[in-house]
Amino acid sequence: MTTLGVVFRPQVPPERLRAVARAADDAGLEELWLWEDCFWQSGIAGAAAALSATERLRVGIGLMPVPFRNPVLATLEVATLERMFPGRFLPGFGHGVQDWMGQVGARASSPLTLLRENVDAMRTLLRGEELSVDGRYVNLDRVKLDYPPEQAPPILVGAVGPKTLKLAGEHADGTILDSQKNVSDVRAAVELVRNARTAAGRTDPHTIVYMGVAVTGPDAPERLRAELDFWKYDPASGLGVAGGAEEFAAEAAKYAEAGADTMIFQPPADEPDLEGYVRFVAQEVRPLVG
Repeated sequence: MTTLGVVFRPQVPPERLRAVARAADDAGLEELWLWEDCFWQSGIAGAAAALSATERLRVGIGLMPVPFRNPVLATLEVATLERMFPGRFLPGFGHGVQDWMGQVGARASSPLTLLRENVDAMRTLLRGEELSVDGRYVNLDRVKLDYPPEQAPPILVGAVGPKTLKLAGEHADGTILDSQKNVSDVRAAVELVRNARTAAGRTDPHTIVYMGVAVTGPDAPERLRAELDFWKYDPASGLGVAGGAEEFAAEAAKYAEAGADTMIFQPPADEPDLEGYVRFVAQEVRPLVG
């Protein structure tokens, strides 16, 4: 069955997050995803707040830029939330938008190497193992968590280009694909990830998460066009959906057929009723999605 969720856009003031998370939890929504985009909101602080306000909701961050964090600090944050809220935290990481990383003095000369070394270190430490490594960016001397989680959470990687997709397949537990990819793009990305995993000898589970623009309510087609224009997406690309529950369910089915395990609906930044939006996805779209 395809997992469904909603994005809490960072353009929405953070003080609204707890109410939206509670509405999602009460309605039975499976997942709520946050973005740690510059310079809006912290992913970890938001995830902690959303998790503490809910009982069943899974909360993902798609994604946290690794140049912002020492890998041990990132692992401590993930391990702490996993121990406090077992099975409900989905941490995603990426190499970050390079212009933003340059603004904060954290731009790496090899973003892919930085991401790979961070992902490998975090996955090792989350398994409770001691790690010493002398990498290009990650340098650790006999580091071991005192409170590793009972079950290591999946580490997901946000990927757009083929090199990062290959890295995600080889080194991560899941891949996050964003709204710039249409159905054929997702199908190609999934194939690349699967081929990379096969070549690396990986047979463990790997989740494909897709986030797609989705608009409902009055004037949905016009608002979708405005949203596509905001992202500078080609209107003829087939990206995004506008309409009611049946249209949303059909969109989820298309991306599931292309290989996505999880469909995260991304409302426009001007969505006037986020609580209503999450209830709509949970209560009206969910029954129509296999």
